[in-house]
Amino acid sequence: MSAPQAQAVVTEDTRLRRRVTVRGVVQGVGFRPYLYSLATDLALTGHVTNTPEGVVVEVEGTASAVARFCDRIAAEAPPLARVDSVDHREVPPVGGTTFTILASHSGGPARTLVSPDSATCADCLAELADTTNRRYRHPFVNCTHCGPRFTIVTGVPYDRAHTTMAGFAMCLDCAREYGDPADRRFHAQPVACPACGPRLRLLVADEGGPRSADGGDPVVEARALLARGAILAVKGLGGYHLACDATNPAAVDLLRRRKARGDKPFAVMTGVTDDIRHLVRLGPEEQHLLESRARPVVLLRRRPRPSYAVDAVRPADAVAPGSPDLGVMLPYTPLHHLLLGLPGDADGSRLLVMTSGNVSGEPIVTDDTEALQRLAHLADAWLTHDRPIHVPCDDSVVRVCDGEPLVLRRSRGYAPLPLTLPLPVRPALAVGGDLKNAFCLGSGRQAWLSAHIGDMDDLGTQRAFEHATAQLESLTGVRPRTLASDRHPGYRSARWAERNAADRPLVRVQHHHAHIAAAMAEHGLDGTRPVIGVAFDGTGHGDDGAVWGGEFLLADYDRFTRFGHLSYVPLPGGDAAVRRPYRMALAHLRAAGIGWADDLACTAACPPDELPLLERQLERSLNCVPTSSMGRLFDAVSSLAGVCHRVGYEAQAAVEWEAAALLAPVEDTTAYAFALHDPENGEAGADGEAGAVRADPAPVLAAIVDDLRAGVAPAQIAARFHRGVAALVHAMCRRARERHGLDTVALTGGVFANTLLSTACARALRGDGFTVLRHRLVPPGDGGLALGQLMVAARTASTPTD
Repeated sequence: MSAPQAQAVVTEDTRLRRRVTVRGVVQGVGFRPYLYSLATDLALTGHVTNTPEGVVVEVEGTASAVARFCDRIAAEAPPLARVDSVDHREVPPVGGTTFTILASHSGGPARTLVSPDSATCADCLAELADTTNRRYRHPFVNCTHCGPRFTIVTGVPYDRAHTTMAGFAMCLDCAREYGDPADRRFHAQPVACPACGPRLRLLVADEGGPRSADGGDPVVEARALLARGAILAVKGLGGYHLACDATNPAAVDLLRRRKARGDKPFAVMTGVTDDIRHLVRLGPEEQHLLESRARPVVLLRRRPRPSYAVDAVRPADAVAPGSPDLGVMLPYTPLHHLLLGLPGDADGSRLLVMTSGNVSGEPIVTDDTEALQRLAHLADAWLTHDRPIHVPCDDSVVRVCDGEPLVLRRSRGYAPLPLTLPLPVRPALAVGGDLKNAFCLGSGRQAWLSAHIGDMDDLGTQRAFEHATAQLESLTGVRPRTLASDRHPGYRSARWAERNAADRPLVRVQHHHAHIAAAMAEHGLDGTRPVIGVAFDGTGHGDDGAVWGGEFLLADYDRFTRFGHLSYVPLPGGDAAVRRPYRMALAHLRAAGIGWADDLACTAACPPDELPLLERQLERSLNCVPTSSMGRLFDAVSSLAGVCHRVGYEAQAAVEWEAAALLAPVEDTTAYAFALHDPENGEAGADGEAGAVRADPAPVLAAIVDDLRAGVAPAQIAARFHRGVAALVHAMCRRARERHGLDTVALTGGVFANTLLSTACARALRGDGFTVLRHRLVPPGDGGLALGQLMVAARTASTPTD
């Protein structure tokens, strides 16, 4: 905060005028009305306006009143506001008798921040259920403290004309509230009511195409459809959801088959947490996340099935088969509350599946016409409305790990809030990866991570990526001078960067280096001292052409050294081995010198005609890129123990392997041991990498085979494997500390979404004096990759003039 200019003689009664610029999330959150009330309470005159730079206010009055005004700006800001800076300077007094809100200024580059969408506030919910209120059962009730923001914004400064509410003229009652400084809807841009706001419409599938439902309240009819087992497409804040009754296994199975989702878990929405307490463990941290304004999907540990109810069917069994977790969210729009039922409503579904309105792999649907076409084979009816969605925004996904939040997908409720960087960066765009894509814009000390985009192998997702980059550049005013991408030559995101770089430099960043840099950045490290980066994931392009993913790197922002890695094994058939973990199991067994005996589950899972073909493929090294991936090792042992042989969604084998480990008896503390081959001890790496310690899983595989043949339960084997990996991490980090004097460890990569492993690693490392960095603000997987790319490619010692 800058200090006011010095004055020759200033007393408390001296009359002066000050111009104040407030930057941050200060538009669309009731900030001008707040400043209006603050100024009038202090008997100040002047004006306030929105500009692309932020909120600009001029106040005039006694020196003491002006000082109190400036001191209170940030301290008493509205609940959705985030004040990043308050800069002020004295200007000549001009007199005046009132304080006014001026029309917004739209000239100049955008530098203000747009608020994320926010869950319906308690005041609006009270109106929604109040039979005497004119907004009773109004599906679009909102105020300056809640409602749509990012997804309806078409430009800045944030005014109704720059939102998708521009087409809805306010009625006299709404206009009166909008202009009343004492009303909480004073200058609330999405303000509306049943007389002038958006309207719901229910369409039902018919042979000739969707048709309007006959009469009645669309919500009442929609609830009745859900209760009868129908699948409903519901238009939300950032796109369409597909909804069904989560307690109806037939409806859940129908949705699963229509969406071609395999066994991938669904998320559920509940009106009150008491309705899911018997299904999941719900601690205070999880409760806080569920009830936060962001309203993310929170992954909650499922409760074990009671011994007396082994044969009972529970909603979680159909919703999240094989998963140790159930994704739960609370309603965040008035329409959600209406669908779940208000007090006095007829009985209906109290637990709804809410999944993205799309076919698996495609982007979420936002356009109404497109929804009727693309969701025609998925939905039985559409509950839609006429307020356009400008920005697609999937639900965010968060979990709690050791009492701290771990963001797995950063989207609605969090985007587009910027992250504060430990070092200034040149204006740059980092395009992220191809899975779970999110890109990152950065300039100075701020980085804007986009909402979740999706997997870039779909043309629709690539178009969504193109639109989102242009939109976020427009809102932030950042004009990238540098582009950054992954080094993988086949990534579609990298090819997009190539096509759009023009005369700007394109920096290619190694995948796991980017993961580690992202962890460093969110923890505020300036990069003057390297960290030990443990980067475990499924796939990342290595500098030697192999597929990396079990990496121990010594890294700062400028460079990295590969200290160690898992031993290479062939990846037979590339993606085929990812989809069929039994192929990875057989490849690992062969590399370990263990025969493919018929009594092993992975051998039995391989079709008889495929087994000899796979053997020849491995012998001749045909389409067998070497991999050091920890994710593929998880797949292999999951199949070896008979837990998962084929996957229908990313990381399914690892998810089910973690679920198995959670069932192991706690008294067993056995851990499988990896063999470490260290060039410094005269043990050359078989893959020829000079200087890198090689962690060989062959002894682990041999121990698992022995345990299986001894009748040890898969759950115990899974737990022993997790402990073995944690012991490996500890041993490698100790070796790195002994040789390089480093004592900070970053745990990163998608494998560390596994909280059982993350907790075990962090406990062992911290117990030995290490500082452990784990992700909290950005995903550990590829959804956080772009932040690391940005830091590696675009940082500079000082911020150049834009």
